[in-house]
Amino acid sequence: MSGVGGALVELDLDGIGDHFGRYRLHTPAAERAMAHSLRRYGQVSPVVVCLRQGRHELIDGFKRLGAARCLGDVSSLVARVMEVSDTAAKAAIYGLNRAGGRTSELEEAWIVFALVREDGLPQVEVAELLGRHRTWVCRRLALIEKLGDEAKEELRVGLLSPTCARHVARLPQGNQGALLGLIRREALTVHELEGVVNLLLSASSLDQQQYVLEAPREALSQAGGQPLPARDPRLSPAGSQVWRRLGLLLDLLSRMESWLSREGRAGLTPKDRQVLAPRFERLSRDATSVAMLSKDLVTELVRA
Repeated sequence: MSGVGGALVELDLDGIGDHFGRYRLHTPAAERAMAHSLRRYGQVSPVVVCLRQGRHELIDGFKRLGAARCLGDVSSLVARVMEVSDTAAKAAIYGLNRAGGRTSELEEAWIVFALVREDGLPQVEVAELLGRHRTWVCRRLALIEKLGDEAKEELRVGLLSPTCARHVARLPQGNQGALLGLIRREALTVHELEGVVNLLLSASSLDQQQYVLEAPREALSQAGGQPLPARDPRLSPAGSQVWRRLGLLLDLLSRMESWLSREGRAGLTPKDRQVLAPRFERLSRDATSVAMLSKDLVTELVRA
């Protein structure tokens, strides 16, 4: 970890606290991927901790710690110890992950919220601390403050994905509970959720809102509420083909993300798990490859 000072020590897993873990989103799929990496390659880089009230608290490496605990045969991790205050530790969580783009918009919002509402720092000072503009701080703060307590808790424990949370935040807090129940009951995809929120925001009466909440897919069908159009007239024939494939892939990925994040796999029998395991291994491998290639393509397109 270049740019991070402090002594290297080996710490028992039980001796590493996760007080600052509430500022990172829990992603079981990422922890499982990290567990596979730890099992295959071992610990490649140290986690980062600080001393807080006599205990080593994790600042960077939450997926590695979660993965190590899941493996069962890993008893310790190598850690780099930083001497920082609570405020500096929160800023470090953002700073250590910023370069690699490893913090989501909502994780950034959690950190900003903590610095402003918990530590009482002025927004201008938070902007200077994080090396961002004040308007960036305002946007991140507004994002987390628009979520109700139930949505925040589901987001914190991984029951609500960051993408879904952004759509939930578009509704008034008093209406978010019903929408969260709908997401769980109907296993809505991200695209369906976007369409449902659009319908709720445009509903002219409580009866219309109730209809959308009771029969969301029927309401979407009647309203022609498909979030992604079938084609874009600006695209060439080759571009249109890629557009259709992306639409299908994104829809299927959203459904799988929804199922995995809500622990739907709990209903699988031992035999189901045995048969499905190889396919999920292939999904993990292929999805990682597609994600890396897609990121390269995005970088290439931006530079073009």
